[in-house]
Amino acid sequence: MARRIKSELVVASAAIIASVVSNPHRAQAEAIARRPNIVLILADDLGYTDISTFGGEISTPNIAALAQQGISFTNYHTAASCAPTRGMILTGVDSHRNGVPNIPEALPPEQKKHANYQGVLGDNVVTVATLLREAGYHTYMTGKWHLGKTPELLPSARGFDRTIAMADTGADNWEQKPYLPIYKKANWFADGKEHTLPDDFYSSKYFIDKSIEFIESNRADGKPFFSYIPFQAVHIPVQAPREFTEKYIGTYDEGWTVMRERRRQAAVRLGIVPPETETVITPGTGDWEALTEEEKRYQSKRMAVYAGMVDAMDTHIGRLIAYLKETGEYDNTIFIFTSDNGPEGSEPAGPNGSVLLERWMKKVGYNTDYETLGEKGSFNAIGPSNATIAASPLAWYKFYSGDGGMRVPLVISGPGITAQGKWSNALTYVTDITPTILGFAGVRDHGGTFADRPVEPIIGKDLGSLTKGAATAVRRSDEPIGYELGGNRALLKGDHKITFNRGPRGDSTWHLFNIATDPGEARDLGETHPELLANMIADYETWVTDNNVLPVADDYDQVRQVFLNGMKQIYGPRIKLAAIAILALLGLGGFWFIRRRHARQ
Repeated sequence: MARRIKSELVVASAAIIASVVSNPHRAQAEAIARRPNIVLILADDLGYTDISTFGGEISTPNIAALAQQGISFTNYHTAASCAPTRGMILTGVDSHRNGVPNIPEALPPEQKKHANYQGVLGDNVVTVATLLREAGYHTYMTGKWHLGKTPELLPSARGFDRTIAMADTGADNWEQKPYLPIYKKANWFADGKEHTLPDDFYSSKYFIDKSIEFIESNRADGKPFFSYIPFQAVHIPVQAPREFTEKYIGTYDEGWTVMRERRRQAAVRLGIVPPETETVITPGTGDWEALTEEEKRYQSKRMAVYAGMVDAMDTHIGRLIAYLKETGEYDNTIFIFTSDNGPEGSEPAGPNGSVLLERWMKKVGYNTDYETLGEKGSFNAIGPSNATIAASPLAWYKFYSGDGGMRVPLVISGPGITAQGKWSNALTYVTDITPTILGFAGVRDHGGTFADRPVEPIIGKDLGSLTKGAATAVRRSDEPIGYELGGNRALLKGDHKITFNRGPRGDSTWHLFNIATDPGEARDLGETHPELLANMIADYETWVTDNNVLPVADDYDQVRQVFLNGMKQIYGPRIKLAAIAILALLGLGGFWFIRRRHARQ
């Protein structure tokens, strides 16, 4: 009997070997087909505790299910602005080397003279989509791109087979129109060509509709796919279908202080942050009790729309999950869910918003009426005080180097993730996503050379060992991560972080925190640990030199620069003097975000 079984195994093995030798293309195709599908979902301006699994009150059952079947990262950091994150997440290369150190709309002319300060992906980097496509993957992208809008810079030219791309910082979620006067139109593209949105468009629904359409179009060939879905939710304008908003009416009536503390307590109970975590009040935050009842009602509704938009995004993610289950692909699909940065704290409209912008909104058909807030034709934002709820218990928010702007949720789920339902507090960074995806796909890193030419090497870490529970860290405790955006700075090393935020809200001073024990950045250790602070500042200066980080002028104001660049693009260089005069006349100083707030806001 043993001899007969052994003989049959030999015959079977010989047959397999013969099949591979005689049909190597078939063997290769079968190997490719066994690789997992990968879905990379990027929310826009989503706060640290906005999803339910991180302590938020917003219903996100589909993301929660992914977290339960996978691993959640509580110490994941990213850039505090959209385009730099998008450049790093797709290449694994630092933003000051891949061409996107800031959004292109905010770069001053003196910085744009340098090749690494163009605000669009340089030709010196390779996207993860390109590497996956070279390895036999179908590659799809549906959502916000913001890495260039000329033909050679669109996602269809950077490794994606099929694309629906919104090329600007943001756009309306209900119709094809710009959300700021710095754009003549909302720039949408499909497969590299200008695109017209359908009449029944709502961004979150449309992105999933097209993702499913793209996946289904090639499902029969059995090849794996990479689907990158960068949502507009919850970027300004914050908009949601009425039925989603209504679920949260009254939820935020107790005000900013109560909701911040509620989320802090929930995060402590979940073990996301230590019990001693304090919540620092970000400069510019208002006093809820100083508001009138009408103002409180309006602020609560703004946040209800925000919650509704997050809920709607989760609902449409659930549609994609259901489709993959129906087609038998779900069990072979890796999901990565995260956000590009923390919540947006600007105040473009509504109470104490920009007068100049409100005039433009009326001209193009926007309103800020309470009854229809968030619906078609409505312009909504949550404002800085509500943003402190979304970031709670972390300090600061988008654009700033506090963890409220840089630390966001990260969930990874799917086949091979053995640390299911677990948390990891390992220090992780946005450049880690590309090597992690390559690791899941079994695709080699390009090693600094692609298509017989040198390219920027990938610097991120593969998080695969963490997802398998085989390691507790991917970085040494003495390994620094440098960061800069518009003059705001940070350096992470082990459990410690130094931060520097420019005025007018920041104090232009370095601060030192232990973000393992004090994630709220409430206890500055600079005076008690001066040597550590000095060493980390030295590490930062080394990183600046190594990565060609340019300084910003003392009078640089990112908001004003966005406005000036936008006006110049639309009206030409002669608009600069007129724009400055308008800003001085109206006393806006900072256009639509990072502006000095009304005393009660």
